[in-house]
Amino acid sequence: MVKFSMKAAIWVLSATVLISACKSKHPSSLNPGKKSTATNVDFASKNGKAKKGKKGVAATSAEPEGFAVMPYKSQVVGPNLVFIEGGRFTMGALEEDVMNSRDNRERTVSVQSFYMDETEITNLNYLEYLHYVQRDSSAEVASKALPDTTVWYDPLSFNDSYVTYYFRHPGFRMYPVVGVSWVQANDYSIWRTNFVNDNLAKQATGKPKKSSLGGKKKKGQAMAESEALMTNARPAVESGYVLPNYRLPTEAEWEYAAKAMIGTQYADENQSNQRIYPWDGSSLRNPRGKHKGEMMANFKRAKGDYAGIAGKSNDGAIITEEVYKYPANDFGLYNMAGNVNEWVYDVYRPLSSMDFKDLNPLRRDGFLDEEKRYDVKGNNSVINDKLRVYKGGSWNDVAYWLSPGTRRFLSQDSSTAMIGFRCAMISTGRNK
Repeated sequence: MVKFSMKAAIWVLSATVLISACKSKHPSSLNPGKKSTATNVDFASKNGKAKKGKKGVAATSAEPEGFAVMPYKSQVVGPNLVFIEGGRFTMGALEEDVMNSRDNRERTVSVQSFYMDETEITNLNYLEYLHYVQRDSSAEVASKALPDTTVWYDPLSFNDSYVTYYFRHPGFRMYPVVGVSWVQANDYSIWRTNFVNDNLAKQATGKPKKSSLGGKKKKGQAMAESEALMTNARPAVESGYVLPNYRLPTEAEWEYAAKAMIGTQYADENQSNQRIYPWDGSSLRNPRGKHKGEMMANFKRAKGDYAGIAGKSNDGAIITEEVYKYPANDFGLYNMAGNVNEWVYDVYRPLSSMDFKDLNPLRRDGFLDEEKRYDVKGNNSVINDKLRVYKGGSWNDVAYWLSPGTRRFLSQDSSTAMIGFRCAMISTGRNK
């Protein structure tokens, strides 16, 4: 019996040593330790004040305050955002170039992990934005934020009801906002960043039961932490309470997220197939399950056919449709094909794929391909630095434009009834 107990004790001790050895003692972003690895000086306590001396005696007032390192578990995930794990993919058109534009040749690129809105920005989202803009800004600024509802008007169609009701009527609340230019979409992203971070700041300086970073807070602790790292009445970036900027996704990010090739992997960086659309196969209909045969996206099926036949309307949408209507792709993103096209950040150039870098590619202006090379004044070209790319296809587009690799462009000050947008955000310190 004693022999058995000794053996058991040895096994338990060995297991404990092994587990301890497996745990890394190196500091990490989430657990930087109690001392600086560069100076060997203790970090300040959570309230930003110097720690007590070795014998429990408080530090003298002459002693400088230590460097405060706030507790941090992970990036706060902003509302409506979905994590997109970064990686390598083949960017470019996989369909035949029927437009003969040759402006999106295939090229292998890599994209860092990021977050993206799971849906397009809705009429309700944009009405909320207008409410705060009209309350807090001048009449001039508020008027510039208004979407152009006349994009629905057509002298040869009776779309007048959409002009009046599409944006403001409760029946269209969860439909994607349209009539918004690239400039307005960019302004919305800036406002959203400030608004969400202001709310996080209120949580940090108030007395919530739980902090926005997770975990319970002692009385006054949240206040002390925020005061230690406040700049201009808002927590500093170092505090972890500040979300990175909401912004329009880059063209590469948008295309990568739309293809969602993560759903085609089967072993060690091998993929079973490429994707023409945000789903498998070349068909536009659901191939299996109780929704077998139903359309996977909202698009124009043929000349004059926007939805199908009444009583058995397969598409189900004459114009746009609610943002959660169609199946999400493998990243959990809705309507990355059809419903409305979406603005991306990039300036349009025909040969972007030949110019930009293969890591987080972006064309932000005419660098290396200046607009003066294009004969705009002679009316032989329309290329300039105010043209922005939009992608995804819409309710008014044929299936060709549903392929993530296709691309079109429009002036950043223009808007249509076929273009909306969604926001993206960098993922900090997390790749998967």
